[in-house]
Amino acid sequence: MAYKSIDSYGVIGDLHTAALVGNDGSIDWHCLPDFDSPSVFAAILDERKGGHFRICATQQAHVRQMYWPDTNVLVTRFMRPEGVGEVVDFMPLGRTGRAWRRIVRIVRCVRGSVNFRMECAPAFDYARATHETSVSGNRALFTSGDSRMSLASSVAMDVGEGGMAACEFPLSENESATFVLHFSAEEESEISGDLNKFGDEALRATIAYWKEWAGRCQYRGRWREMVTRSALALKLLTYEPTGAIIAAITCSLPEVEGGVRNWDYRYTWIRDAAFTIFALLRLGYYDEATRFMEWLHERCKENQETGPIQVMYRIDGSPKLPEFTLDHLEGYRGSRPVRVGNAASEQLQLDIYGELIDSIYLYNKYAQPISWDLWKNVRLMIDWVCDNWERPDKGIWEMRNEPQQQTYSKVQCWVALDRGIRIARQRNLPIDLARAIKESHRIYETVMERGWSEKEQSFTQTLDGDAVDATSLLFPLMLFATPRDPRMKKTLERVRRDLVSDSLVYRYRTEGERTDGLPGNEGTFSVCTFWMVEVLARSGQTDDARLVFEKMLTYANPLGLYAEEIGPSGEAMGNFPQAFTHLGLISAAWDLDKMLGDKK
Repeated sequence: MAYKSIDSYGVIGDLHTAALVGNDGSIDWHCLPDFDSPSVFAAILDERKGGHFRICATQQAHVRQMYWPDTNVLVTRFMRPEGVGEVVDFMPLGRTGRAWRRIVRIVRCVRGSVNFRMECAPAFDYARATHETSVSGNRALFTSGDSRMSLASSVAMDVGEGGMAACEFPLSENESATFVLHFSAEEESEISGDLNKFGDEALRATIAYWKEWAGRCQYRGRWREMVTRSALALKLLTYEPTGAIIAAITCSLPEVEGGVRNWDYRYTWIRDAAFTIFALLRLGYYDEATRFMEWLHERCKENQETGPIQVMYRIDGSPKLPEFTLDHLEGYRGSRPVRVGNAASEQLQLDIYGELIDSIYLYNKYAQPISWDLWKNVRLMIDWVCDNWERPDKGIWEMRNEPQQQTYSKVQCWVALDRGIRIARQRNLPIDLARAIKESHRIYETVMERGWSEKEQSFTQTLDGDAVDATSLLFPLMLFATPRDPRMKKTLERVRRDLVSDSLVYRYRTEGERTDGLPGNEGTFSVCTFWMVEVLARSGQTDDARLVFEKMLTYANPLGLYAEEIGPSGEAMGNFPQAFTHLGLISAAWDLDKMLGDKK
């Protein structure tokens, strides 16, 4: 089995975990029981050892994938002259959102006749653990230590090579077969009887759940289909038990094929989650924002060495994310090392306070007033920012060199104080207002004096530096400067000159002295392109903004999903699907549609 391109996958999930389904019908990534648990299928990181769960036509076929409209139910279609078959994949959710950690795969023949093959070859614990397989008729049981997983089928199976469960079966028009993979074998009793009937009922309930959720989206603009798909992708990255929102479902998909920039994104970044809340609030999803505020309130009680909060957490709220490598896996197309955990959790990244308090400000303004207890935590963060904003840090891009005086981090410290001041004034809440105002003024003057280069005529990546960084595009979006300010106009010009390839934006240049502590280069960073769309739109350059936005839509995969970056040939690179990219699309579509509407 050869590696597929990263953009050849769709994603299914149940708000506890998720799976990547390739356009060849193979599930090549799935972690159980939760997003950040060890994998049971990881062929995307090692095609031989990683494990897979494949259902495909036995003969070469023309393949297409689609989502059932306004849902996260995925359909993979196999088309041949003698017949058309399809595999309907989903993880069941009831109307209440209850999840069972099951994968249901309904195989249908919709025209003529098609022969299918099924292979279920798990590789427990990131392919570090062995397992035993027992098959009895239509049931297969996989046992690895204390872990048990079972597969129920409406077709008889055998034990195949390497302990997989396998079968081949023909289907004629209107015939179907159902496969249900359980994390816990004890749950099999719930579906004894007609498996096809069980699958059809679970499908109807899951479709109803997703359609109801998507139907609450309040966006009615020009790109509603893409915005709805992005919202559905963001919802799939939500961990229902705690309200946490992860950055992506995968780990160690490379930013450059064969490179070392391979990170684990299956955690909750304060920054990413804060931006996600902003996007969901715009779309009218207040329940998700409320759940995240509840999760956040618990995190604020944990005083870390790097401040009142740390950069990221596990989905259960644990602050411990030790980083290690899985050296027995070859990595996606040989991209090593394969990393699990994330050492960036221990970094000082000052920008998270601005992004977080901005999301709290928006929640307080548009959803409901924040509680007194949460305000006390916000006030604690504001006091901490006043004391610490002058420190060097690793910044938004989590650089692995020495801490620097990141300009963007200073701007976000200003945002933290500005939004805290606004909340306090709107609600007449207690705060050391004089100190917050004084420090916010000091930050502003520092950025304008030392974060601006007269020589380069742009805001810079670091204070007293000369490199340009795409984060400067966020300055007007965070209300630090207006989009028509002469300094922002000059900065936008430099970004387009130095960081843009056609319409795609690099975060920063990695060559020469502008290093980030890592070897090699990377692709363009997709959320940065959407930031540029917003700045162009807000500065009145709506024609340019629309062209860049429409071009960016062509880089989505056929299902409307994006990874973190885009490679030289337009290929998806980095972890997938990426929350940062999808929330950027939502925000850009919202602003651009508004500006285009204002022109009518």
